[in-house]
Amino acid sequence: MTTETLASERFERAAMLGVAMAEETRRLLRSHLSSTAPDADGTVLVDVPYPDSAVLEAVLDVAADCFGERGGSVEETRQAALDSLLQLAGFDSRSQLNRQAS
Repeated sequence: MTTETLASERFERAAMLGVAMAEETRRLLRSHLSSTAPDADGTVLVDVPYPDSAVLEAVLDVAADCFGERGGSVEETRQAALDSLLQLAGFDSRSQLNRQAS
């Protein structure tokens, strides 16, 4: 194997891991989604209890580091990382996260 092949395989595995983490984040959020209506600006508050909240915090902290996200507070930094993760997971109007959790 050449160095280029090894680098390519590592990049592919890293990309697959990133998408898998994004999908798991979306699954966690969706599982705790309630029927609360969005705020006027479209914001939806999702209350994620422990232990899932600890997993989500760790994923968002790593994602913030990976994506170079910065904010005025830890919460703003995590929110920016969440936005990036949801984009990576293909979050759009057809997303399952937009539907009620069963």
